[in-house]
Amino acid sequence: MPTVKDVCRHVRSKNAGPFWVTFDLFFDGAESFAKYAEAPALGPQLFARLFGADPAFVQRYPVASLNMVKISYARTEPQGGMVERDMHRGQQYVRLLDVELG
Repeated sequence: MPTVKDVCRHVRSKNAGPFWVTFDLFFDGAESFAKYAEAPALGPQLFARLFGADPAFVQRYPVASLNMVKISYARTEPQGGMVERDMHRGQQYVRLLDVELG
């Protein structure tokens, strides 16, 4: 079964302001984008399980012209809180790499 790292040429995560986190998944071509950009495996439940996100606040934005999908979720705590371990969320994408897309 293909994983995110098998069908994406680049994956990144970052802040989208102090209250949101965003992930950019750049697929390796139009065929992979068409097949996996709307994959249920990349749905709100995944972000709830991996990051504790509220599924109601997970948003997906496919960008066909770039063969990429942007997925954002509301942080459970604002950026810079006392228990923050990755303030810029630049390392969070790693958790997505082995997600099986089906």
